[in-house]
Amino acid sequence: MIEHYRTSFNTLFTKKKYTTFTHNLEKGFVKIPFRVAETPVFIPKALEKQLIAAGAELIALIKQPDFKALTDNAIPPDWNVANKNDHPHFLCFDFGICKDDQGNLVPRLIEMQGFPSLYGFQAHLAETYKTSFNLPHHLSPYFNGLNEPQYIDLLRSVIVGKHQPHEVALMDIAAPEQKTLIDFLITKQFLGIKILSITDIFKEGQNLFYQENEKKVQLKRIYNRLIFDEIADQTALFKDHFDPREALNIEWITHPNWFYRISKYTMPFLKSEFVPETHFLNTLARIPTDLENYVLKPLFSFAGIGVIIDVTLADINNIKDPQNWILQRKVVYEPVVQAPDGGIKVEIRLMYLWPDGQEPKLCINLTRLSRGKMIGVRYNKDFDWVGGTIGLMEH
Repeated sequence: MIEHYRTSFNTLFTKKKYTTFTHNLEKGFVKIPFRVAETPVFIPKALEKQLIAAGAELIALIKQPDFKALTDNAIPPDWNVANKNDHPHFLCFDFGICKDDQGNLVPRLIEMQGFPSLYGFQAHLAETYKTSFNLPHHLSPYFNGLNEPQYIDLLRSVIVGKHQPHEVALMDIAAPEQKTLIDFLITKQFLGIKILSITDIFKEGQNLFYQENEKKVQLKRIYNRLIFDEIADQTALFKDHFDPREALNIEWITHPNWFYRISKYTMPFLKSEFVPETHFLNTLARIPTDLENYVLKPLFSFAGIGVIIDVTLADINNIKDPQNWILQRKVVYEPVVQAPDGGIKVEIRLMYLWPDGQEPKLCINLTRLSRGKMIGVRYNKDFDWVGGTIGLMEH
């Protein structure tokens, strides 16, 4: 989007450079099972300012005194976890990049989450783009004047805190099998923490432990990457290991309830120029007559699963649990990134860290390119110049 960087990048781009780039990205880690785009996105200053302003508005809404009361019903009773805390440690806001009536680039909120994203991988991705494609040193993926060492220090203060790295574990259902394993491994390299599956952890009293070299090690913190929706039918695991919903002597980074509180469930409560009109399906007084301008989304799903893009009245009538769905006005993405063969749509995820006792801090971004109807792998099969990437800004 910064034209002189885009023109230069496209002119010098070769498939051989891209192959070298992906090799450098995976080197020393694992093969990446998701598509990484051929290019970073060059974010102009005006759009950067708009993104920062949009994020600040959403933060202010989340910090309102009545926010918890508004979102209490978001947490399924079966997945309400003990040891609640005051705020999430991670916030992610996904913005589609659009154009307003005057032709200016503007961000429009698509989704939000109070749950970690690829906080390790994105730092590695930015540096690998810059070195592999010989990009200018002053292009940065970071906000608030951060550089990479400062960002990693902030990440350490949030995830490890006052504990020793071996007392902290990144946890998922079957960690080595996750598509995001490369992010886990980079995070381990940055911070020295453990990577554990839920089945690696056992409980004695109210304390949690893992085994290492025939020694029992107590866990003090869990950097939670486990999405409870994904194990709803696997609760038998808990009998032999531990039930994360119990009152345990463990600190959650971030507490699992925030996954539900800050989600699509939040969007009907947000009133902002950056947020498209959104309604809980069960609260609609009447169904809009122009359904072609709306998208129907299940509240509790991940990675676009279950979303209905071309909504019909029959789709709405077939919903058995309308309280768990939202109807949202469609956001029209502008194809603002120029590939060699045309324009590509962009979505930018702002990624915040929220240390205890401090304010949320906008740190880094995750950007995705799409030629399909939606952002996401399943909508962009067989395309090139699409997939995960990073936004770089002039600092």
